[in-house]
This record gives sequence, C-alpha cells and structure tokens, in this order.
Amino acid sequence: MAELTRISALHGHADARRLGAGAGAPGVILGEIGGLRLRQIAAWPDCIDAVGAMAAAAAGVDAAPGPGRAVESMAADSAAPACALLRVEPLKWWLLGRPAGPLNIDAEQGAVVDLSHSRAHIRIRGPRAAEYLNRHLPLDLREASFTEGAVASSVLHHVGVTLWRSGRNYELFIPRGYALSVWEVLLQTAAQFDAEVIPPAAEGGGE
Repeated sequence: MAELTRISALHGHADARRLGAGAGAPGVILGEIGGLRLRQIAAWPDCIDAVGAMAAAAAGVDAAPGPGRAVESMAADSAAPACALLRVEPLKWWLLGRPAGPLNIDAEQGAVVDLSHSRAHIRIRGPRAAEYLNRHLPLDLREASFTEGAVASSVLHHVGVTLWRSGRNYELFIPRGYALSVWEVLLQTAAQFDAEVIPPAAEGGGE
C-alpha cells in the first residue's frame, strides 16, 4: 500500500522572513510546527475518572489535567517534551505527540479520534507574544491569568481556535480549512511587533 504524505495547509506560505523595520531582536517569533500527532479522547460522564487515568498513562504523566490545563511528559533521552495532555473540554482531552503507552478505550467508556490532519499548529513566542496575541484573541493573557500550562478555546478572526501556553511558547491550533486565512491575518499585524517568521519545524522541535 502506498504511504500517504501529509501536505501542510500552510505549505508554501510559512517561509522564513522578517516583518517590521527593527534591526534588533524580534519582539515576536512565530512559525508552523509540522508533523502534528493529535488524538482526541472523549469520555462518557460516568467514566471520566477511568478514561482520565488511561489518558494520563498514555501520555506518561501521573494524572490527567483538570479543565483548562495541560501537563507534559519528557522524553527519556532529551529535555524536550515527548507528549502532552490538554483538557480542552470538561469531557475531552487532546493527546499531543507520541504516546508513552497504548490507549485502548472501550466504546462504553468513551472514544478516541485522530485529529492529526485536522489542525495546523503555530508556535508563537518572544517578549511581546502575549501583547501580539491579544490583538486577535479575547483572552486575558497576563502572566497571572494565563499561566504556564493554561489551555483555552477562543475565536480568532471568526474561527474557533485552541491556545495552550507551554513554557515560553504559545501553541495555537487552527482548523485546517481556515489555517491559511488565519495565518494571513497573523502576518498582517506581525510587523507592528518587529516579528520574525521562522522556517517550519518538526513537531516538538525547538523552543
């Protein structure tokens, strides 16, 4: 059987460039993260604890995160996260990255759906990243409010998106069909923050 090659929704549009007139360090750095591995885990209300435990085991973490939070596990041979578990809704998690173990959930307990092809993943960082994102997202991104590990569903240019703060980065997940239009909107305002667009990276690559 022929192996399918995934083509990014931003292919040919996310090349490296500098936006803005500044000559110093960029205020915002953004770029696409390719090779997305994303599974959605949903539980029936009376099985939330059992499914949460299975999701945590698959992610390699001690316990599943509560609503609006995420946890990460580290790869054994590096300091980079190997997997993350995001609580995107009261009864749903996203498992991001390569699972640490199997994920076998019975239909009576919940369901697992592969969303890897359904989203574009944009990573945003830099000293003005929160200010930049607040040009687009109606969220309180101040340090005390949107702390490391926070997850939120929001709207960007009339498109439903998910934002996760992973350490120094903001991870933005955009539905594939709207990824290019949202990316163009992000670029239109990026020059105000003397931004740098970095080349597309592999999933989990770079800080």
